Amino acid sequence: MATISIPLFPLSTVLFPDGVLPLQIFEVRYLDMIGRCLAEDEPFGVVLLTQGQEVRTPEGVEQFAGTGTLATVTDTTASAPGLLQVVCRGGSRFRVMDSERRADGLWMAEASMLEDDHAVRIPSDLKGAADALDRVLASLHDVPESRWPVQPPFRLDDCGWVSNRWCELLPLPNVQKQQMLMLDNPMIRLELLHDVLDEHGLITS
Repeated sequence: MATISIPLFPLSTVLFPDGVLPLQIFEVRYLDMIGRCLAEDEPFGVVLLTQGQEVRTPEGVEQFAGTGTLATVTDTTASAPGLLQVVCRGGSRFRVMDSERRADGLWMAEASMLEDDHAVRIPSDLKGAADALDRVLASLHDVPESRWPVQPPFRLDDCGWVSNRWCELLPLPNVQKQQMLMLDNPMIRLELLHDVLDEHGLITS
Protein backbone atom coordinates (compact mmCIF):
# COMPACT_ATOMS: atom_id res chain seq x y z
CA MET A 1 0.00 0.00 0.00
CA ALA A 2 1.12 3.55 -0.75
CA THR A 3 2.57 5.75 2.01
CA ILE A 4 1.87 9.47 2.10
CA SER A 5 2.80 12.41 4.33
CA ILE A 6 -0.27 14.23 5.69
CA PRO A 7 -1.23 16.73 8.38
CA LEU A 8 -3.54 15.31 11.03
CA PHE A 9 -6.63 16.79 12.64
CA PRO A 10 -7.46 14.88 15.87
CA LEU A 11 -11.19 15.26 16.53
CA SER A 12 -13.79 13.92 18.94
CA THR A 13 -15.56 12.25 16.04
CA VAL A 14 -14.99 9.48 13.51
CA LEU A 15 -15.04 10.33 9.81
CA PHE A 16 -16.13 7.60 7.40
CA PRO A 17 -15.43 7.32 3.66
CA ASP A 18 -17.93 9.51 1.73
CA GLY A 19 -19.00 11.10 5.00
CA VAL A 20 -19.71 14.83 5.42
CA LEU A 21 -17.69 16.70 8.04
CA PRO A 22 -18.49 20.36 8.85
CA LEU A 23 -15.79 22.15 10.82
CA GLN A 24 -15.35 25.55 12.42
CA ILE A 25 -11.68 26.49 12.17
CA PHE A 26 -10.11 29.24 14.27
CA GLU A 27 -6.77 27.92 15.53
CA VAL A 28 -3.81 29.22 13.52
CA ARG A 29 -2.35 25.74 13.05
CA TYR A 30 -5.52 24.52 11.35
CA LEU A 31 -6.22 27.72 9.43
CA ASP A 32 -2.73 27.36 7.93
CA MET A 33 -3.31 23.65 7.30
CA ILE A 34 -6.59 24.26 5.46
CA GLY A 35 -4.96 27.02 3.41
CA ARG A 36 -2.15 24.69 2.32
CA CYS A 37 -4.54 21.83 1.57
CA LEU A 38 -6.62 24.12 -0.65
CA ALA A 39 -3.59 25.64 -2.38
CA GLU A 40 -2.01 22.25 -3.08
CA ASP A 41 -5.29 20.35 -3.60
CA GLU A 42 -4.27 17.85 -0.94
CA PRO A 43 -6.26 16.11 1.82
CA PHE A 44 -5.60 16.00 5.54
CA GLY A 45 -6.17 13.12 7.92
CA VAL A 46 -8.94 12.95 10.54
CA VAL A 47 -8.14 10.74 13.53
CA LEU A 48 -10.20 10.06 16.64
CA LEU A 49 -8.96 11.97 19.67
CA THR A 50 -8.42 9.55 22.56
CA GLN A 51 -6.83 11.95 25.06
CA GLY A 52 -6.55 15.71 25.28
CA GLN A 53 -8.67 18.47 23.77
CA GLU A 54 -9.48 19.48 20.20
CA VAL A 55 -8.38 23.03 21.06
CA ARG A 56 -4.71 23.36 21.96
CA THR A 57 -3.88 23.95 25.63
CA PRO A 58 -0.45 24.71 27.14
CA GLU A 59 -0.46 21.62 29.32
CA GLY A 60 -2.21 19.19 27.01
CA VAL A 61 -0.78 16.87 24.40
CA GLU A 62 -3.24 15.09 22.14
CA GLN A 63 -3.32 11.34 21.78
CA PHE A 64 -5.27 9.79 18.95
CA ALA A 65 -6.23 6.54 17.26
CA GLY A 66 -3.68 4.95 14.96
CA THR A 67 -6.08 4.81 12.02
CA GLY A 68 -8.22 7.43 10.37
CA THR A 69 -9.78 8.77 7.18
CA LEU A 70 -8.58 11.28 4.62
CA ALA A 71 -10.64 14.48 4.38
CA THR A 72 -10.89 16.74 1.34
CA VAL A 73 -12.18 20.30 1.70
CA THR A 74 -15.24 20.84 -0.52
CA ASP A 75 -16.43 24.24 0.68
CA THR A 76 -15.18 27.14 2.81
CA THR A 77 -16.83 30.28 4.17
CA ALA A 78 -14.97 33.01 6.07
CA SER A 79 -17.76 34.01 8.46
CA ALA A 80 -15.56 36.39 10.49
CA PRO A 81 -11.90 37.42 10.68
CA GLY A 82 -9.89 34.42 11.84
CA LEU A 83 -12.92 32.11 11.63
CA LEU A 84 -13.44 29.68 8.79
CA GLN A 85 -16.43 27.43 8.19
CA VAL A 86 -15.30 24.35 6.30
CA VAL A 87 -17.13 21.36 4.83
CA CYS A 88 -15.07 18.24 4.12
CA ARG A 89 -15.73 14.89 2.47
CA GLY A 90 -14.34 11.61 3.73
CA GLY A 91 -11.98 9.65 1.47
CA SER A 92 -9.84 6.55 1.94
CA ARG A 93 -8.80 5.09 5.28
CA PHE A 94 -5.20 5.09 6.47
CA ARG A 95 -2.94 3.77 9.20
CA VAL A 96 -0.51 6.11 10.97
CA MET A 97 2.99 4.66 10.66
CA ASP A 98 4.81 7.56 12.33
CA SER A 99 3.76 10.98 13.64
CA GLU A 100 5.41 14.12 14.95
CA ARG A 101 4.02 17.25 16.57
CA ARG A 102 5.48 20.41 15.10
CA ALA A 103 6.34 23.54 17.06
CA ASP A 104 3.07 25.18 16.02
CA GLY A 105 1.12 22.22 17.43
CA LEU A 106 0.19 20.66 14.09
CA TRP A 107 0.65 16.90 13.86
CA MET A 108 2.28 15.50 10.72
CA ALA A 109 2.18 11.79 9.92
CA GLU A 110 3.54 9.22 7.57
CA ALA A 111 0.47 7.18 6.72
CA SER A 112 -0.06 3.91 4.90
CA MET A 113 -3.22 3.87 2.81
CA LEU A 114 -5.68 1.05 3.47
CA GLU A 115 -7.73 -0.71 0.85
CA ASP A 116 -11.17 0.79 0.17
CA ASP A 117 -14.28 -1.30 0.75
CA HIS A 118 -15.08 -3.60 -2.13
CA ALA A 119 -18.51 -3.04 -3.65
CA VAL A 120 -20.78 -5.68 -2.10
CA ARG A 121 -24.45 -5.78 -3.01
CA ILE A 122 -26.77 -5.85 -0.01
CA PRO A 123 -28.34 -9.30 0.47
CA SER A 124 -32.08 -9.61 0.96
CA ASP A 125 -31.83 -10.35 4.68
CA LEU A 126 -30.05 -7.01 5.30
CA LYS A 127 -32.12 -4.89 2.94
CA GLY A 128 -34.08 -3.50 5.88
CA ALA A 129 -31.08 -1.32 6.77
CA ALA A 130 -31.07 0.20 3.27
CA ASP A 131 -34.86 0.70 3.34
CA ALA A 132 -34.62 2.46 6.71
CA LEU A 133 -31.89 4.75 5.37
CA ASP A 134 -33.99 5.47 2.29
CA ARG A 135 -36.81 6.62 4.59
CA VAL A 136 -34.41 8.95 6.41
CA LEU A 137 -33.25 10.44 3.12
CA ALA A 138 -36.84 10.89 1.94
CA SER A 139 -37.62 12.84 5.12
CA LEU A 140 -35.05 15.49 4.15
CA HIS A 141 -37.00 16.80 1.15
CA ASP A 142 -37.80 20.10 2.91
CA VAL A 143 -34.18 20.61 4.05
CA PRO A 144 -31.66 22.36 1.74
CA GLU A 145 -29.33 19.77 0.25
CA SER A 146 -26.29 21.61 1.61
CA ARG A 147 -27.48 20.79 5.13
CA TRP A 148 -28.14 17.09 4.57
CA PRO A 149 -26.09 14.81 6.86
CA VAL A 150 -25.72 12.42 3.90
CA GLN A 151 -24.61 13.69 0.52
CA PRO A 152 -25.19 12.11 -2.91
CA PRO A 153 -24.43 10.04 -4.83
CA PHE A 154 -26.55 7.58 -2.83
CA ARG A 155 -25.55 3.92 -3.09
CA LEU A 156 -28.41 2.22 -1.30
CA ASP A 157 -27.50 -1.17 -2.77
CA ASP A 158 -23.94 -1.19 -1.37
CA CYS A 159 -23.07 -2.73 2.01
CA GLY A 160 -20.16 -0.40 2.75
CA TRP A 161 -21.92 2.83 1.85
CA VAL A 162 -25.11 2.04 3.78
CA SER A 163 -23.25 0.77 6.85
CA ASN A 164 -21.01 3.85 6.92
CA ARG A 165 -23.98 6.20 6.77
CA TRP A 166 -25.65 4.43 9.69
CA CYS A 167 -22.40 4.63 11.66
CA GLU A 168 -22.62 8.39 11.24
CA LEU A 169 -26.34 8.74 11.97
CA LEU A 170 -26.67 6.43 14.98
CA PRO A 171 -25.62 7.67 18.44
CA LEU A 172 -22.91 5.03 18.81
CA PRO A 173 -19.94 5.54 21.16
CA ASN A 174 -16.88 6.81 19.30
CA VAL A 175 -14.90 3.73 20.29
CA GLN A 176 -17.53 1.56 18.59
CA LYS A 177 -17.55 3.81 15.52
CA GLN A 178 -13.78 3.49 15.28
CA GLN A 179 -14.08 -0.30 15.43
CA MET A 180 -16.70 -0.21 12.68
CA LEU A 181 -14.47 2.00 10.54
CA MET A 182 -11.68 -0.53 10.67
CA LEU A 183 -13.77 -3.60 9.84
CA ASP A 184 -12.45 -4.80 6.51
CA ASN A 185 -15.62 -6.70 5.58
CA PRO A 186 -18.45 -4.26 4.72
CA MET A 187 -21.10 -6.98 4.92
CA ILE A 188 -20.14 -7.84 8.50
CA ARG A 189 -20.24 -4.12 9.33
CA LEU A 190 -23.76 -3.92 7.92
CA GLU A 191 -24.85 -7.07 9.75
CA LEU A 192 -23.80 -5.53 13.07
CA LEU A 193 -25.61 -2.28 12.31
CA HIS A 194 -28.70 -4.12 11.07
CA ASP A 195 -28.94 -5.72 14.51
CA VAL A 196 -28.66 -2.28 16.19
CA LEU A 197 -31.35 -0.86 13.92
CA ASP A 198 -33.59 -3.83 14.63
CA GLU A 199 -33.14 -3.37 18.39
CA HIS A 200 -34.27 0.25 18.00
CA GLY A 201 -37.33 -0.73 15.97
CA LEU A 202 -36.06 0.90 12.78
CA ILE A 203 -36.30 -2.25 10.66
CA THR A 204 -39.78 -2.82 9.27
CA SER A 205 -40.94 -6.13 7.85
